[in-house]
Amino acid sequence: MEKPCLLIKTALGMERIAASRIEEALPWVKAQPSPRGFRGLVLVYGCRGGEREIIEEKVVEADRVIPIIDVVEADPGRIAEALRRIAPRHLKPGECFAIRTTRRGRHPFTSIDVNVEAGAAVKEETGACVNLSFPDKIFLVEIIQDKALLAVVPGSYEWKKMRPGKNPVIRLFRRISVVQMPYLGPLDACRNMGVRVGREVQNFEVRELVVAPAGPVDARQLAEFLLGVFEGIESRYRIQARSYHRKPWRVPVIVQDIHQLVRDRRGEPVIVLEPEGEPVSKVADELWRLVSGAKRVNLLVGSREGIPLGIYRFADLVVDIAPGVTLSTEYAASSALIALATILHDRLSGLGEESPSITSSREGREAKADNGDEA
Repeated sequence: MEKPCLLIKTALGMERIAASRIEEALPWVKAQPSPRGFRGLVLVYGCRGGEREIIEEKVVEADRVIPIIDVVEADPGRIAEALRRIAPRHLKPGECFAIRTTRRGRHPFTSIDVNVEAGAAVKEETGACVNLSFPDKIFLVEIIQDKALLAVVPGSYEWKKMRPGKNPVIRLFRRISVVQMPYLGPLDACRNMGVRVGREVQNFEVRELVVAPAGPVDARQLAEFLLGVFEGIESRYRIQARSYHRKPWRVPVIVQDIHQLVRDRRGEPVIVLEPEGEPVSKVADELWRLVSGAKRVNLLVGSREGIPLGIYRFADLVVDIAPGVTLSTEYAASSALIALATILHDRLSGLGEESPSITSSREGREAKADNGDEA
């Protein structure tokens, strides 16, 4: 039986479209969608050379285009011996590698079994180091029922959320106290707006949320807003707890009159978010001075009514993050946090750590498929 020359990975349900596009662009090849019934895959047969580049250029439905070097029986020992032969031709002196195995179908072994045995064989044959996080070369083992398709790709093949040169902005957000004036008005509007604000502050895992009215307010309206805030925080927190590879921070909520809060936190940085301020890009140096030199930075956000003007005199900065745009209440805090992170990102490597729980660089949903990462 002819061996495939390319393995194409697509979004689920796009296999037939991708196969059709490939055969239109390359009339001499045969594209088989969903081999053995596995969705998201297309096998390409009959390559003459240069097909990978043409597919990457013309077939947008192809998420990954993987050149197949060899096809062997789906057995850890056979796979290890095949990679032992292949590795010396692809690993340069001083390069590190990783094995990534994806199993499709039922087998008496796991992906980790394959990774361990194959990784040991490659290391013994080449003496190369293993680097699971940022390898120079990745040996792919794509198992489809009783066959294992082998490939070698550069480390850049994997898109990673965190990699060298990217700094986790969570360290910045854990210094930020969001001081939000409550949204008051019709009860259903108060509740809905509270949910949105709660989800946003929990999404960024800020140090705390302070609901800060300016003087006396209607108790029922404030209560509805607060109930919405707690609902929004809890709903987002549950998702984070299921999805993250670390324990998320549950944002605490306190209530304090905004004037008294400014008095109480005298000596701490206070940043007012209002359209009368300076564009955020022009005050980057001052923002970094405030953030890097303080344990807590107070970011004041208005609601239907803006921050009282008297507080401007006591603020370290009044900042406009989107000149000419009036931000709605539910997006004001999140927009400000994103703007701060964008402006200050390159300087965050010098920001001190506060807690091991906020420095984890691996976030995302646990893979439920059998897809081991050990070499």
